[in-house]
Amino acid sequence: MKKILIVDDSSVIRHLLRSIVNDEDDMIVAEVAHDGEEALDKLQASTFDLVVLDIEMPRLDGLETLKRIRRKDRRLPVIMFSTLTAHGAAATLDALALGASDYATKPEASSIGEAVTTIRSQLVPKIRALVGSNRQFSDARAARPRRQRRPTRRQGRFEVVVIGVSTGGPNALAEVVPALPERMPVPTLIVQHMPPVFTKLLAERLDQRSAVKVTEAESGVVPQPGEVWIAPGGRHLVVSGTRGSLVLETTEDPPENSCRPAADVLFRSAATVCGSGVLAVVLTGMGQDGMEGARAVQQAGGSVMAQDAESSIVWGMPGHVVEAGLADQVLPLSEVAETIVEQCGASGGVALAAGRSSRGGNGS
Repeated sequence: MKKILIVDDSSVIRHLLRSIVNDEDDMIVAEVAHDGEEALDKLQASTFDLVVLDIEMPRLDGLETLKRIRRKDRRLPVIMFSTLTAHGAAATLDALALGASDYATKPEASSIGEAVTTIRSQLVPKIRALVGSNRQFSDARAARPRRQRRPTRRQGRFEVVVIGVSTGGPNALAEVVPALPERMPVPTLIVQHMPPVFTKLLAERLDQRSAVKVTEAESGVVPQPGEVWIAPGGRHLVVSGTRGSLVLETTEDPPENSCRPAADVLFRSAATVCGSGVLAVVLTGMGQDGMEGARAVQQAGGSVMAQDAESSIVWGMPGHVVEAGLADQVLPLSEVAETIVEQCGASGGVALAAGRSSRGGNGS
């Protein structure tokens, strides 16, 4: 039975979360706290498997509470529980940068029943992915070599890089994207499982830190070398056009793998248009989005890279790709950017210094 600490200044939210979590047979809300100060006291007095932490609270807010938790414990899973607003999204990205494991958004529901359904569908799977039996493929971690490489096509043959990522994604992307050089010879397209508002802010933050240009994708865009496009929350990102003349489209087609955007949709469309010219990368995340897309890339003659278990927050998405035998390479996160650059034949190698200044900006 996994012990959960709920931290929120709203008695309604505390009650809802307690009810939802306690309905599960493998987890229980062991304690609740009204604010950060009380939460830290309870963490000092007892042991918990996971914390669900509100951001906006009196006395000590969620960000400062998270900072203090991380000073003492880098491994305790913490899920931020934030509002679906620009302010809430910005604070959530701040929290992820400070070491939060994942986040869930507070529902804008018209009834208690709708709120319960939304929270249960978002929060419970994330708790299980971080602490429960759903820390996927955990038995395989010790047995599998840390790195796995198969021969891949020669440098410079790829036309597009496509990346799928979920839980732990913002921090993974913050390591990979700023390491791409300004002269990256192909465009990079990313699906990060996030709602609207979040993806735009994520793109803006990555853009400020990177030599490549990072933007939230829009329909009709013709992606260029040295550009990174992130699928907007709530819309799939699709590649159309022809080889050598790609066009991006965003759609509201039905979710796949309960996700919109979905990596499978992006990977499949890229494989259809670019064939063997696709380098697909599956990074940390819960679930199996990206597996069938990786299969389509492999069948089209492209190459598939997966993050290894040891460096993943949750080895779900990349784990399914590896277990299905679809990964040409299994690499730690620290080697992903370097390998992308090497295989795309980029000049200048991995960027040594990230930031807008390399593109003429002020880096602020």
